[in-house]
Amino acid sequence: MSGILFNHESPRRGYEFVTRKVTNTVAKIKLGLANELQLGNLEAKRDWGYAGDYVRAMWLMLQQEQPEDFVIATGETRSIKELVEISFSYVDLDWKDYVIIDEKLYRPAEIYDLRGDFSKAKKKLKWEPTVTFKELVHMMLDADLEALNRKVVSIS
Repeated sequence: MSGILFNHESPRRGYEFVTRKVTNTVAKIKLGLANELQLGNLEAKRDWGYAGDYVRAMWLMLQQEQPEDFVIATGETRSIKELVEISFSYVDLDWKDYVIIDEKLYRPAEIYDLRGDFSKAKKKLKWEPTVTFKELVHMMLDADLEALNRKVVSIS
């Protein structure tokens, strides 16, 4: 069996991924540890879901009598700009005051709208995502703020 998992995010995601780059830098800006967030193309869209939901989908796939292939996704795309807006809004800051667009950060071969169809998983596994994009972004930001606050307190 194969599981084709679209972008699955959580507070454990590496900082080299744009979701964590955004939430971690926004947390740093909120705490006065950074002044700006450098990004490339804000219009790129991805199908981002919560890793915990995807783990549940993988478990359900393994419970099947016959192996089959499944796409695990949310079926929705969100732009990097939406990620940025939700993140800064959550900490009561205006993203336009902090985001710097750097064309060197644009991908040379960008896929602008990447979306998965999880209808088979919904039908056969009775699976669907439970965490919204906004909830996911808030979860990641909360984790970044908490981790950075612990570091600041331990240094003091």
